[in-house]
Amino acid sequence: MTSSRPAPTSAGSGAGYRHELYPYRGRDEFVEGTVGFIREALDEGEAVVVAVPQDKASLLRAEIPDDGAVRYVDTTPTARHPGRLIGAWQEWIEEYVSQGRPVRGIGESAWEEARSQAEVEELRYHEWLLNKAFAHSPAWWLLCPYDTAGERAALESMTRCHPEIRADGRTTACADYSPHAPFDFAALTDPCDPYEEFSYAGGSLPALREKITACAERHGLGGRRLRELHLAATEVATNSIRHGGGQGVLRTWSEEHRLICEFRDAGYMEDPLAGRSRPTSTQLGGRGLWLVHQLCDLVEIRSTPQTGTTVRLHTELPG
Repeated sequence: MTSSRPAPTSAGSGAGYRHELYPYRGRDEFVEGTVGFIREALDEGEAVVVAVPQDKASLLRAEIPDDGAVRYVDTTPTARHPGRLIGAWQEWIEEYVSQGRPVRGIGESAWEEARSQAEVEELRYHEWLLNKAFAHSPAWWLLCPYDTAGERAALESMTRCHPEIRADGRTTACADYSPHAPFDFAALTDPCDPYEEFSYAGGSLPALREKITACAERHGLGGRRLRELHLAATEVATNSIRHGGGQGVLRTWSEEHRLICEFRDAGYMEDPLAGRSRPTSTQLGGRGLWLVHQLCDLVEIRSTPQTGTTVRLHTELPG
């Protein structure tokens, strides 16, 4: 499986993106650091896009209301879908970028709403991918608040995703961050027993969909959600056949109230941003994985030249 990266959103010199981690503990520290960041921006004549969970947004609105320079965006459609967040940020900042106006962002992922460890891992991967997605974009500055109430190891994993860190009102370089180091993925969990396996190739897509339907219906999944899963599965399997050696292996199982469809093939997906950056109106191809991210509740992709590509599609089960 292979994919090419769409051109990043661009207007201006294409340099100067900043990505800063803000560790905090408790409500007061959250408000103090983020309000200070907003006021710094306003003093410099910059606009601010605030994308945080609704309870945190309410705290900030009490200090600094919506106006022409500060915009609070609704993160509900994307909060629990890490693969959609980069495209959302492209949309959120586009208006200010098109005006040539300097812009900052405050983005806190919905860690507390994560439904599984796989989702937590994909949220962390999203933080790392932001550096690649906006490396050549117009200059803007993103602050990422992170509650340090969790394990120390979790905070250390976040410092490897952010070039800068803010503490006591000062910004310094993150010693743990390396722009050339690969992302340190946690290993994929083993399939839950019982799972089913099906080898597919050209001409076997109808049979593949039948296998998915049989598994889905046993778990009460049908209607629109099953049709969406069929579309996503067909896209992934077609990519396997075209770019992954002409064949692949499907595994299906359920865990944590989700149906998992896993696709394995011998191909290599070179671009880690495949399916995450919003396609442009003039772009040729590259829309398939974007569609997959829009249709599924979670998408996990692991790909190396040595092991090939694994794609897991998660669909939440009813009830």
